[in-house]
Amino acid sequence: MADLVRWEPLRDLISLREAMDRLFNESFVRMPGVARAREFTPSVDMYETDKEVVAKVTVPGVKPEDIEISVSGDRLTIKGKLEEEHSEEGANYVIKERQFGSFERVLPLPPTADAGSARAEFKDGILTVMLPKKKVPEKSIKVEIAR
Repeated sequence: MADLVRWEPLRDLISLREAMDRLFNESFVRMPGVARAREFTPSVDMYETDKEVVAKVTVPGVKPEDIEISVSGDRLTIKGKLEEEHSEEGANYVIKERQFGSFERVLPLPPTADAGSARAEFKDGILTVMLPKKKVPEKSIKVEIAR
């Protein structure tokens, strides 16, 4: 028997937006003969436990002092910059795929996340942001049916 999976429309909307951004950036923005600025988009895993909301961001090569983390309302914003190393003078690159530049990820937070108690750790190129969960009182409101 198949398991039921909770539908989260915001997640689908963000995935659709990222796909559309990629489509437009790759298809229409490039002009022949003009080099495109390198973009850097770090990968993110975000999950909840019974006690906290955790976001893990892969930012290899980025220094902790080049990362800015903020929470505004129900959004966690992570900004940073990965500086490009200077190319070797006279070098003939066979492959050059590494991405550099500024990045910004804005992640939706559940209403139970306690932004005032957020903390972050940085180890081995992985930024981990932890937000403890606060207790949200369950409210039950009786709705009368009009006759």
